[in-house]
Amino acid sequence: MWIEEDNKLKREFLFKDFSEAFAFMTRVAFLAEKQNHHPFWTNVYNKVNIELNTHDAGNIITEKDYKLAKAIDLLIL
Repeated sequence: MWIEEDNKLKREFLFKDFSEAFAFMTRVAFLAEKQNHHPFWTNVYNKVNIELNTHDAGNIITEKDYKLAKAIDLLIL
């Protein structure tokens, strides 16, 4: 579940192992590039943390962030 905190949408994703986490990040990268909206993220082993906000709108949450978050969620259904 995405949470709103510090003017960011945030979510943690857990996977079976590093390979699954990295594969997920690759799929997210293609989505982000297509939408021209790129996340801040971190990865340690099987955990991926993503933060979304819109830099050119003053680092606040915008419709672009909700749109990318929804697209990311569809990757894990």
